Amino acid sequence: MAAAAIDVRGVVNRFGRQVVHDGLDMTVLEGEVFGIVGGSGSGKSVLLRTILGLHRPQAGEVRIFGTDLTRLDDAELRAVKASYGVTFQAGALFSALTVLQNVQLPMLEHLSLGTRARDELAMLKLRLVGLPPEAGSKYPSQLSGGMIKRAALARALALDPRLLFLDEPTSGLDPISAAAFDELLIGLQRELGLTVVMITHDLDSIFRTCNRVGVIVDRKMLTDSLEAIVQNPHPWIQAYFHGDRARRFGVGHGA
Repeated sequence: MAAAAIDVRGVVNRFGRQVVHDGLDMTVLEGEVFGIVGGSGSGKSVLLRTILGLHRPQAGEVRIFGTDLTRLDDAELRAVKASYGVTFQAGALFSALTVLQNVQLPMLEHLSLGTRARDELAMLKLRLVGLPPEAGSKYPSQLSGGMIKRAALARALALDPRLLFLDEPTSGLDPISAAAFDELLIGLQRELGLTVVMITHDLDSIFRTCNRVGVIVDRKMLTDSLEAIVQNPHPWIQAYFHGDRARRFGVGHGA
């Protein structure tokens, strides 16, 4: 069995009287694509921020490659952050910077490179995600939705991370562009040996890419293989996974 890339134990997140997570556990194994799903208000984004070290939980542990992020100071946390890449739902590119400059931001923070080396490395990352060289000189406003997603992915891969977090990576994309992004992700995951954690509501993406799925229900997480999770009797899971789209993949009722 593969080692744990991420190990979340007993995490409690609450805001005032609202308890979002109450003893949530989650394990992501090295080399897998792990999908996180849950209803609106279930705390998917809060969980992501907790795992990234951007939010400190009221209780519990969050370990990335064995290091408990909840016990690190700012300097130690900065070093851990260089080991993972993140894309956010809307791309989160800086509009005043070119695509190339956006991709170079993590390099400026963590690497000591000259201008030429930095340009060459950034162009390599753009090619890696399937963007043409001329995209580097464009601004985010000049890109299509699919190109923005790819540019954000190039930036997330800037430091050759072992771990990649994707927040709603196919949201806003048409089905063809979403499928192309999923195929790109699968290829990169295999080629680079990445561990991928993906928050998504896109059933098509889940069935195309994920090895295992964690479902946030009742302030905790239920985790299993995709084949097993769709058979879980929990009402929310049944409502989410059993429908016309799920049946296209052979996992609907009676499959």
